[in-house]
Amino acid sequence: MTTSTSLSQQAAQLRSARITRSRHHKRVTALLAAALVLIFGMSLMIGETFYPPMDVLRAIFGQQVPGASYTVNELRLPRSSLAVIAGLAFGMSGIIFQTLLRNQLASPDIIGISSGAGAAGIVGIVIFQLPQSTVSVLALVAGLIVAAGIYLLSLRGGFSGTRLILIGIGMAAMLHSVVTYTLSQAAAWDLSTATRWLSGSLNGATWERTIPVLITVIIALPIQLLLSNRLAVLRLGDAQAIGLGLRVNVVRVVVVVGAVALIAVATAACGPIAFVALMSGPIAARLVGPGAPLVVPAGLIGALLVISSDLIGQYLLGTRYPVGVITGILGAPYLIYLLVRSDSKGSAL
Repeated sequence: MTTSTSLSQQAAQLRSARITRSRHHKRVTALLAAALVLIFGMSLMIGETFYPPMDVLRAIFGQQVPGASYTVNELRLPRSSLAVIAGLAFGMSGIIFQTLLRNQLASPDIIGISSGAGAAGIVGIVIFQLPQSTVSVLALVAGLIVAAGIYLLSLRGGFSGTRLILIGIGMAAMLHSVVTYTLSQAAAWDLSTATRWLSGSLNGATWERTIPVLITVIIALPIQLLLSNRLAVLRLGDAQAIGLGLRVNVVRVVVVVGAVALIAVATAACGPIAFVALMSGPIAARLVGPGAPLVVPAGLIGALLVISSDLIGQYLLGTRYPVGVITGILGAPYLIYLLVRSDSKGSAL
């Protein structure tokens, strides 16, 4: 009787803890979403000319507001929308790789996948002068090829996340050489465009650049949410996951393809915005707590980082800087912190 009562109490405690975690997860996600809506609204109002909220809403809903109709609908709305959607893609892609490889350093911009998409984008822009839609496809294909190459090389002697990260860092170095050589051959009028794109920029944002990223997020997000529980099982290690009946290679391939699609299309749209994929997951993990799904919170953190950094770079520093410069300033110290912390406490999420 005592044993049965003890087990019932433990089960009740577990249910209570699970409910508490679920409520906390929903509360944090709702707060992040509310903060994102607030900053998105601010980005439509703030600029060289400030427009009050009612003027912005009237312009968005088709009423003619002198000055605001063009500025909001043609300039600010596409730029802010691209910032949010690309930030979602960067954040979700980063947490997927970090969870899959059980390492905070395993973000796409560290292990070479962003470099593959970026190198393809630069070649398409500088050498072939391709339109944006074609650059997106080229970046996606290149990202998938680089990811497949890194994964296959890491399989020797059994899959190893650490080996994959090291191979990815080497691949990123080689692709950086490709980018450097391509820029050295670029004409003067292409060089400024390519350099601005490489730094991560939302300048010249259009709906043509935004829609492919939006479509990719709409397709990839439900798939990643459906596989989030299986992804959590993979964190236990391949042996344990196989023992629980998980088809490890199938899940890993589907998850990686989705994550690569997110990072590649977002990179093609606005360049490789530095460190957003790296920072989003660990920040979300600390806000949400252990054991909770992180794909949506990490995506919201990524969107907040991109749109906030763009506002800072455009209007708060006296000189206008591309968004990637601001995220780089924020992310470089954070990367150093992760490296120092991983030496003493490990690097798992």
